[in-house]
Amino acid sequence: MSLPENTTVLIVGAGPAGLTAALALVHNGCHDFVIVDAVDEGSNSSRAVAIHCATIEALASIDVADGLLSQGIKGKSIRILSRSSQLFEVKFDPLKRHSAHPYALFIPQCVTELVLMQKLQSLGVQVQRPHRVVGMKQNEMDSRVTDVSFEDGQVISARYVIGADGARSIVRTIAGIGFSDPEGPHTVNEELAQMISADITFEPEPVGPVTLEGHLNAEVFSGNLFIFLPFGNHFNAQLLRDGKLTTKSTFRILCSIPIKNGEPPRAPPKEYIQNVVDAYGPACISSDPSLNPKPVKVDQLVWSTGFRTHSAIADRIFSRLGAAIFLVGDAAHIHSPIGGQGMNLAIRDAIFLADAVTKHIQASAENPDVDDTILQEFAEARHARALEVIGFTKTLLKLGNLPYDSYAWWMPVSLASIRDLVLRILGGFDFVQSKVAWGLSGLGRR
Repeated sequence: MSLPENTTVLIVGAGPAGLTAALALVHNGCHDFVIVDAVDEGSNSSRAVAIHCATIEALASIDVADGLLSQGIKGKSIRILSRSSQLFEVKFDPLKRHSAHPYALFIPQCVTELVLMQKLQSLGVQVQRPHRVVGMKQNEMDSRVTDVSFEDGQVISARYVIGADGARSIVRTIAGIGFSDPEGPHTVNEELAQMISADITFEPEPVGPVTLEGHLNAEVFSGNLFIFLPFGNHFNAQLLRDGKLTTKSTFRILCSIPIKNGEPPRAPPKEYIQNVVDAYGPACISSDPSLNPKPVKVDQLVWSTGFRTHSAIADRIFSRLGAAIFLVGDAAHIHSPIGGQGMNLAIRDAIFLADAVTKHIQASAENPDVDDTILQEFAEARHARALEVIGFTKTLLKLGNLPYDSYAWWMPVSLASIRDLVLRILGGFDFVQSKVAWGLSGLGRR
């Protein structure tokens, strides 16, 4: 498809961050923009599954939340479990003192992207596909414009370029912006450095407290972490394609894979997922009769992925290469999926960025020589916020990875056992539950 030769804003990438940036620009009255993506269609993998309270509020501020709220499951709590009992429950209800949305909205990323895409189309904007960026250089005639070239030979000249093109961002690479762990190399928690994630159904369908909708379950077992989220059949139409549609409940799992077990496949097969479920999952979804009186087996494997997890942040998220160049979402920062913060931070980044860009466009119309103070203040604030979130997710990882082996010969108790005892005790205090819910909600880190 033919692209325009000029635009004020070019958005590269049509994931949650890019789509939200486009929606926020329209809401702010900026219509002179183009959004492109390198692939023919959006992802059909579910990946991120939670939209937290602060993000729902941010989306509501640009009139985008309603479509998501009508599709998602309003999560009541997050349970932390051992294999045999509950250790702690984070209830979201106390957040009603601070927000009109006291819950986590459980919704697969592919559904989130679909809702955002449909909203954008209803406003008359189409994502231009497939267009892969291959180069950027300062325009020879205007020092505040960048010429962005594409694989098919087309070129767009833009005054603002938003790189929302993922962890392997081409925009970031061409702009020469570094991307590394803020704590330096070799800070990865090795036991939780590799994970698998999958959407699955069971035969027969499992029964037990962890299968109830509206609750995300995080199990710590043998120094490992297993997350289990029931979707019911809410998203089967979007998740179960290619003739696989069923009325069975679909479940999301996320599990760390010990280094000693070797690297997981990039797309783990059903047999691999079954072994992981049996080894680390709740007893009620096990196929082992010695653990589960009513054994169940993985039936359909809807989607799966294996990946390594680490933290990294761009050296800066605002730069100039003629045009103002920005990074949002995974192009700007990545971290562990534990805590469900990644997509949430990306969406909020995009909304704040659209506001800053719109203000800068308006200031430039009044004074062509306006400086970049508005843009720089945005960049510094969001970079600091990303560092906070990375620190938060690293803390969660460390807590989830404490070993059950004895700490030392003189202390025949494991760190994990101490953690579990502390969680059981603290879980009885409402103010502790409220504090944890506040931390996950993002309300203190908008």
